[in-house]
This record gives sequence, structure tokens and C-alpha cells, in this order.
Amino acid sequence: MKVNQIDISKDMKVSDLVAQFEASDVLGAGRVARATNILANMIKDEDTNVFMSLGGPLIPGGMRNIVSQMIREGHVDLIVSSGANLTHDLLEAFGGAHYRDEGKDDEELNAEGIGRIADINVGSNDFEVFEKEINRLFEIISAKKPVISIQELIYEIGMLIDDENSFIATAARNNVPIFAPGIIDCMIGLQLWIFSQDHDFTISAAGDMPYLSDIVFGSEKVGGILLGGGLTKHYTLASNILNGGLDCAVQITMDRPEAGSLGGAPLEEAKSWSKAKCGSNLATVVGDVTIIFPLIYAVALDKI
Repeated sequence: MKVNQIDISKDMKVSDLVAQFEASDVLGAGRVARATNILANMIKDEDTNVFMSLGGPLIPGGMRNIVSQMIREGHVDLIVSSGANLTHDLLEAFGGAHYRDEGKDDEELNAEGIGRIADINVGSNDFEVFEKEINRLFEIISAKKPVISIQELIYEIGMLIDDENSFIATAARNNVPIFAPGIIDCMIGLQLWIFSQDHDFTISAAGDMPYLSDIVFGSEKVGGILLGGGLTKHYTLASNILNGGLDCAVQITMDRPEAGSLGGAPLEEAKSWSKAKCGSNLATVVGDVTIIFPLIYAVALDKI
């Protein structure tokens, strides 16, 4: 079959554009179209539990409302998040914000108490509020559960937050579990360590495994939405070894495969480890998650 040339017209919808990508069916356009179809199908299939991993600065990068919407709409059943995305969600829940870069160099930013994530700025004043508020929540939670798993901790935090846009709060209220195997590697983890110096409060990473394994074994099929790479991607894939691997998945990454990193590994590689099933429907899209995922999710909504 020949490659169809992409046509653009005035006032075309996003779904019309991706339909043109599908007609072309090659290179990045073809991969975006295939990823869109896989995403729509996994959301529509009531027998598929959807696991989503959040790696990279997705919450400070503008994805917070999308993740919360997916939870409310029942389009995701389990989340594996980096500690950083949890931290930045709570920073906004506590009244802070993320700001656009104004072109200052990093030494100027340092002098003004501002941290930079690419072209996103975060103020130290907001982190001071974060530290005060997270410790207040730790006091409440530790009094009730002095030994707690990471997933339970995130749930308890979510139930104490009054912010409808917080994906942590939205997940807690909709019984969507959030796992964060790297939670110690963020501001939440630092505050946990400081808090534990003079409080009887123990966080059990292994305590997550019985609950996680029950979900995997109880799922007829599992679909994966892997946004970024690293620990969150691997934890999502590896948890599904217990049941033979993912049945379908979409990965969006900027990483390259040549160095052998997991972030750059094509999803097909996961079949060799039984992290994705032989015969599973997979699509890897190379690109910025904050561009690609809103695009494919918007089109998937038109298909379900």
C-alpha cells in the first residue's frame, strides 16, 4: 500500500488531523495514530484495567488536569508516579504554583529563591508552605497508622486534601491506587525522613506488594500508558510479570534505545522479559509527553 500524503484544511478537528496521520501510516504520524487507537481500545474495553506511569515533570508541565480527568472519567485504574509528580501536585494543592521562565540565568534565579525545571520556575516560598503542610498531614496520618505502605500513605494524604484538581485527591476519592516506589527521592521523601527522626512513623515499600499483586492477578487484561521512562515505567511493566505481561500498551518517550536504558527501550523489548505478552498490541511514540499525550487522549475521547 502506498503512503498517503497528509492533507490539512482550515478548521479541521484534532481527530481529523490524526485521521490524516492514520491514512499516512508511516513515521511519527503513523505511530501517533496507532497509539491513539490502542489507547481508545484499552479505555473502551471493560475487561482491561489501565495502568498509567508518570515519569518526568508532567505535573509542573501542565498535565495535572488531564490526569485528574482520566481518573474521574474511569479511564485509568492504577497509577505509578514519580515522587516529584506527587510533590508538585501537592505544592499546587497547598496553594503554590508553577511559573513560566522569564529568561533569567540560573544564578539570578538562585539568588531570588527560584528553582528551574527546563522553562518552568518554582519558588522556594511555595516549598516552605509545602513543608509545613505535609508535616501537618504526617502528624494526622502517623497518629492513626504508625506503620503504613507507600500506597496507603498517598491515599491518606489524598483524603486530607481539598482540591478538586489534585490528582492525588481525585485518585483517593475514586479508589484509584497510586504507587510511588521512588517516593524517597523527592521533597516528600526528605520530609518523611526528617519527620521520622522524632516520630514513630515507618513507611513500608514492601507493604505495597500484596495489594499490587492482587490487582494484577485480579485483572483479566492490563493495558499500559507509559509516560516517560525510568523507575515508573519499569515498576508498571515488572508488576505485570506476575500475570504474563501487559496485553496492550502505549509508550511516549524522548529517550533513545542505543544506550540500553529502559526509558529508551521499545516496548517490544518487554516481550522478551514477559513484561508484555507475546501478541500484545504495542506502540512507542518518540516525542514530548506534554505534546503527544494530550493529542492522542483528545482523539481517543472521540473514539470511545
